[in-house]
Amino acid sequence: MLDLIYEEPKPKVYSGAKGDWELVIGMEVHAQVASKSKLFSGASTKFGNEPNSNVSMVDAAMPGMLPVINEFCIEQAVRTGLGLKAKINLYSAFDRKNYFYPDLPQGYQISQLYHPIVGEGEILVNLDTGIARNVRVERIHLEQDAGKSVHDMDPNMSFVDLNRTGVALMEIVSMPDIRSPEEAAAYVTKLRQILRYLGTCDGNMQNGNMRADVNVSVCQSGQYEKFRETGDFNHLGTRCELKNMNSMRFIQLAIDYEARRQISILEDGGSIDQETRLYDAEKNETRSMRSKEEAHDYRYFPDPDLLPLEIEQEWVDAIAANLPELPDEKKIRFVKEFNVTEYDASVLTADLADAEYFEKIAKGRDGKQAANWVINELFGRLNKADITIEDSPISTIQLGNILDLISKGDISGKIAKDLFEIIWNEGGNPSDIVNKRGMKQVTDTTEIEAAVEKIMTENPDQVIKAQANPKLAGWFVGQVMKATGGKANPKAVNEIIAKKLHN
Repeated sequence: MLDLIYEEPKPKVYSGAKGDWELVIGMEVHAQVASKSKLFSGASTKFGNEPNSNVSMVDAAMPGMLPVINEFCIEQAVRTGLGLKAKINLYSAFDRKNYFYPDLPQGYQISQLYHPIVGEGEILVNLDTGIARNVRVERIHLEQDAGKSVHDMDPNMSFVDLNRTGVALMEIVSMPDIRSPEEAAAYVTKLRQILRYLGTCDGNMQNGNMRADVNVSVCQSGQYEKFRETGDFNHLGTRCELKNMNSMRFIQLAIDYEARRQISILEDGGSIDQETRLYDAEKNETRSMRSKEEAHDYRYFPDPDLLPLEIEQEWVDAIAANLPELPDEKKIRFVKEFNVTEYDASVLTADLADAEYFEKIAKGRDGKQAANWVINELFGRLNKADITIEDSPISTIQLGNILDLISKGDISGKIAKDLFEIIWNEGGNPSDIVNKRGMKQVTDTTEIEAAVEKIMTENPDQVIKAQANPKLAGWFVGQVMKATGGKANPKAVNEIIAKKLHN
C-alpha cells in the first residue's frame, strides 16, 4: 500500500424536491484478455480481420467440437488478480449461461458463476491530489465473448460476424463503493491503467476491448453508511444497469442522467424497475432495453465439457514474482527518487510509455526540471500534434541532451525552447545545432556588463525610477536579453544590473 496519505472524497449529493439523494454505483468491466488466441480455441483474436475469418470449428459450434482451455488466458487472469491485490482461487470452474445469443452459435455462453478464478481485491482510485477512494473488487471471472450482429448493411437482413466469438474476457466486478459519476470514470481509468501496466488487456475502448456495465441506484442521504456497515446493499434502492459503456465522458453523462431520472420517479411516488438500459449519446438520455435478469433466469449449470480448473500455488507465486512495477508503486517511487510533486508523478505515470520516457530522461538529472520539460513542453506538443509518445519526433537522448545543455549553462531556458522546436521539426543533435547556429549562451560578464552600461547610459530616467523601485529592474533585464538576442545568461544579467543600480 502507498505511504501517501489520502482523504476519502464525499459522495455527490443531488438536491430533490423532497430531500437530498446520493448515488450508489457498482461496475462490471469487461476487459478482453491480451492473447493471440481465444479462450477455448486456437483461432486468432486479431482486430480488423475480414468478417468471419477468425473462426475455428469450436467457435462455430460444429458437432463434436469440444472446448480446450487456453492456459495463457488463465495466466493473464491470475496476473490481473495479483495486480489488484486479489485472492487467487486455486479451484475454479466454468458454467454454461443459457440465453438467446444470435451471434454465439452454440446458443449459450461459457462463463464462471459459482467458482470464479479470482476473488476479492481492491483498487485505489485517484480523484485529485490527496483525494482517493478505495474501491473493493468482488470478483474476476473469465468468460467468452459473443460475436457481432450487423443490422445496417441490408434493409431486410441482419448479418453476423463471429470474429469476436470465443474471445477471452475478464469480467471485473466491483462492490457498490463508487459514489459519483466522476469516481466511476476515474475507476475505469485506473483499472485500464493497471491492466495496461500488467499487459493483460490493451484497454482499447474504441475497438470494444474494454467496456463497462454500470449499475446505478439512488438512496437518501445518510442511508449508505448504515447499510455498508452490515454489508446489506439490497435495500439501498433498486438498481438499473447501463449497458456497454465505452467512453469515460459518456459514463459520467449517463450516470448523471440516470440518477436524476430515478430521483424524479421516486419523488413522484413511483418505483424503479430493475432493468438494463442503453445510453443515447445524441439525446443524452437512457432508455429501457430489457428487464434485468437474475442468475436463475440464465439457468446456469456446470459446463459438462470442461473439468474444474485446479492450479498450483507455486505457479501463482511464480507469476507474482514477475509482476511489473504498477502505477501506484511507480508514482510513489517517482516522488521519492526524482523529487517531483505527487501531481506531476500522477501525470507521468498515467501511461506506461510516458513513465518509461520520463525515467530515461530523469536518471542522473534534475528530476523536477525533467518533469517540467516532459509534462509542459513534450506532452503539450504531442497533444497539439495528436500523436502518442511512441511517435515523438524528439527522442529521450535528444531531450536529455537539451537538459544537459541547460544545466551546463550553454543555453538559457528561452534558447532551449527554440532548440526544442528546431529538433521537433528538423531533428538533429542538440549540441551540434547550438554550435552551428550560434545559439550558445553568453556567459562572458565583460560582454554582458558592456551591454548593461550602454542601455543605462541611454535611459537615465529609467535608471532613476529603478533605483527608487527595484521591481522596475526587470525592464533592463528585458532590454539586455533583447540586445544579446536572448543569449545572455539571465542570472549574470540580473546580478550585474542589481550591482550597477545600487552603486
